[in-house]
Amino acid sequence: MRGAQHKETRIIHMYIMGFAWSVVLTIGAYLAVVNKILSANQLIVYIMLLALLQVWVQLYFFLHLGKESRPRWNLWIFLFMVFMLLIIVVGSLWIMHNLNYNMMPPHQTDHYMIEESNEGF
Repeated sequence: MRGAQHKETRIIHMYIMGFAWSVVLTIGAYLAVVNKILSANQLIVYIMLLALLQVWVQLYFFLHLGKESRPRWNLWIFLFMVFMLLIIVVGSLWIMHNLNYNMMPPHQTDHYMIEESNEGF
């Protein structure tokens, strides 16, 4: 009985820590944007770093990735999900780029083709 209660307490403690870190990271990003403490490029890098930390907090504290008895299966599933997400994002960007090129008026297409041919030489 004592071991089960200790495990529940530890899990609740992990959830509280994860929630606290999530709130701190979110407020940090919000305050950085509202107070404009960094330049635009530095702010983008700062927010991206906070987002990566937020992803780690979510994976570690809430999804318990790396804490289970068979972490390889969960890791492979996670990596497959990241791979599929990259395919969707890169594919969408590729399609949008091709649509942008194919929907150009003829005079802009000619100008684009001339610029591309000049860059090759």
